[in-house]
Amino acid sequence: MLATKMRKLALPKRKRLWTYDEMVAELEETNQPTELWDGELMLTPAPAPKHQTAVLRLGRALDDFARIRNLGMTYIAPIDVVLSQHRVVQPDIVFVTHAKKQIIENAIRGVPDLVVEIISTGSWRRDTIEKRALYEQFGIQEYWIVDPETETVEVLTLEHGTYQLLGRFTKNQNAKSKLLKGFRIRVRDIFE
Repeated sequence: MLATKMRKLALPKRKRLWTYDEMVAELEETNQPTELWDGELMLTPAPAPKHQTAVLRLGRALDDFARIRNLGMTYIAPIDVVLSQHRVVQPDIVFVTHAKKQIIENAIRGVPDLVVEIISTGSWRRDTIEKRALYEQFGIQEYWIVDPETETVEVLTLEHGTYQLLGRFTKNQNAKSKLLKGFRIRVRDIFE
């Protein structure tokens, strides 16, 4: 009997697994990066200035291009992208074509067309491996990985359910989109 009580006392407390609807109902709105990964709440520190500069410059260029051509909507983090009740991410930049505008509600509830992640200190594995696999699994057509350390941009496009590298662009090159025909940005302009 004493051994049973001791085992109960020694059991670790289970982490709470959230759904998106529970998170929205129970937590206050915040600008702190907050994601759900298999129901686990993931909080990360605010990004560094170099990261935010890259988000602003690339986001502005993408938004200007899309707005002039009436292609869709561009959003920058924090904005929730609800892929499922237990998988919610906040990509640095999100683009949704007009053809999918019905997924834009109180959050983006569904699969956007293009997402961008700017690698931060400590996020390399999450952005290049884990989120790449997640975005591929959910069928996001184009994924840009921007690395401020190496000043490179990788553009991945979905072909037959698998990401293929469209290009790895360095600071003297123009990164380009396959999804948004004609969109190009000089990599140097994202960082300087």
